[in-house]
Formats: sequence, structure tokens, C-alpha cells
Amino acid sequence: MSASKQLVFEQFARVARALGSPHRLELLDVLCQGERSVERLALAAGLSVGNASQHLQQLRRASLVTTRKSGTHVVYALADREIISLIRALWRVGERNLAELDRLVQHYYRDRDRLEPVTRDALLKRLRRRSVVVIDVRPYEEYVAGHVPGAISIPVTDLRQRLKEVPRGCEIVACCRGPYCVYAYQAVEILRTAGLPARRLEGGFLEWQADGHPVQRGEPSIAPNG
Repeated sequence: MSASKQLVFEQFARVARALGSPHRLELLDVLCQGERSVERLALAAGLSVGNASQHLQQLRRASLVTTRKSGTHVVYALADREIISLIRALWRVGERNLAELDRLVQHYYRDRDRLEPVTRDALLKRLRRRSVVVIDVRPYEEYVAGHVPGAISIPVTDLRQRLKEVPRGCEIVACCRGPYCVYAYQAVEILRTAGLPARRLEGGFLEWQADGHPVQRGEPSIAPNG
């Protein structure tokens, strides 16, 4: 290998090493939904603030995330939207080539819901016809950072208590973070148990925005309960 090529590949290896941790992949997965403080990232990933900070520093050294100050807090964001494409490619390669991963995905995700999810293109057409209601079941701050246009924010942790807010008379589509998020599965189970027709959005919000579909940002005109 030439000296120049080796130097280039060493930089690629920096990125690969930064991705070589399930905790760091989880942190990136959360950041795909929008920027977040260290404290909120730690909570979302089930880590201590100190441990999350260490992982985030490694991601920063590989130029995968950026930081800014907001008062006394350090806020992290993806350094480049292309990182979403990188993560999606990692998922696709893993599912296609790792038999153990395929088995885990089948057991923990696909087997949980025998109904076909609503595809992103199908949802877009139905939104234009106004024949569907989208319930965004992610945490509210992720909804504010970006959501499917017209979606109603009801985090899955509040859904049982807020079932009366769910519109009746049309099919409901639950939207969560992405392909390996369980929120939509949980929401669909709650909604169907309550007698409401519900399916989940294939790929969640991560895939929705990655496909270039329209995204609405900010708070709704009516503040959420709770």
C-alpha cells in the first residue's frame, strides 16, 4: 500500500472505530432525531452522563458530531446529514450478511406485528388525501425537532392515558424513531387493544426524512398534555 493511501485509510479507520460501540451507535441513532444535550442523550441511551460524555467525545474526535453551548449545557448534533446514510447502510449490510442479526430482527421486531406496516410512499399519498391520522409516539422534544406533517404528538408513555385524544373514523399510523425502535410496536398494540385500527410506519421518522419526504418542525398550535 502506498504511503498516501495508508494515510487516507487510517482516517477512514478513525470513523470505523468510532462506530465500533453499541452505545455510540445508540447515541447517533438518537441524534438522527435532532440535537440533544448531554444529559438528555444520556437519559435516552440509558447511560450515566459521564459515560455518555466519553462516548460523545470519541464521536466528536471522528468528526461525526458537533457541539454548541446553550447556557450551562453542551448540545450535540450530527456533524453531517450524510451520517444518516452511513448508519442506514450499516443496518442494511448487517441485516443482509449477519445471520444472527437477521434472527434477532425477526424475533424482536417482525414477529411482534403480523400486519404489514404502511410504506412511506403510501403514507405520503394518504396524507395528501387526508385519509389517515399519524400519531408520533416519540418523546415530545423529538417531535418538535421534526415530524411527519400534520402528525399528532402523543408519546407512547402517555398513550394509554390520552386515548381520548386519538381521532376516530380513519386508520391510525404510529410513527417512531426508526427501524429498530419499539415505540411504534407498543403504540399499535395499545391502540388495537382499545379497538382502534392502527398500523406502524415502515422505517419510522429516520427513514421518512432520509427519503426526502416533507418534514414539519416546531410545536403544534395546541400544546401537548402532560
